[in-house]
Amino acid sequence: MALSLFSRTHTEPEHTPQPWPEIGETWKPEGVIVTQRFLGLAGAVVLVYTADAGVNGTYYAVTCPGCSYRTRSKTDHDNYIVSEHVGGEIANAHAAQCRALPRDLAGCPGDDTAREIVLGRLNAERRSDYDATVYLTSFHLDPLALQCSIDWIEEELQRLADKQPEFLTAKPRTYSTGTEFTILRRPQR
Repeated sequence: MALSLFSRTHTEPEHTPQPWPEIGETWKPEGVIVTQRFLGLAGAVVLVYTADAGVNGTYYAVTCPGCSYRTRSKTDHDNYIVSEHVGGEIANAHAAQCRALPRDLAGCPGDDTAREIVLGRLNAERRSDYDATVYLTSFHLDPLALQCSIDWIEEELQRLADKQPEFLTAKPRTYSTGTEFTILRRPQR
């Protein structure tokens, strides 16, 4: 009997999600790509994640569902986390001092709850002295709560612009494809 050195009898999928050892299940919410997980001192899991890449590139965020810690920047003076490595450093530093117990993973919210999250983010971005452009990176802290794709968020923004044009406007992007959304400044009283 001849044995072939190049024959394959069993192949594994290239990217099979691995179960979380803490809970024994695979969790892949829509619109979220978890790239790293760190274990806190008392068992809470700290996540480094990203959403779909937008027109400005890929950005990362860090969250700890155990203690509700969330950040999309390294310090208050930095812009967004632009590399998985930096996200890992932030998550590891948080995990090294976090004493939160593990929590159950968030379930997928209904459309009404997701719409409230989007509206809440827009209200947080709204200013009184100038109109503010909506960047999808503004939603990078919300994908774990939203569990919706970037396409769903854009559809919701368009729906809001159609329904509340005094709050949010939509127009084609000037220098690229897609739609640009603008939150209109708060009215003066």
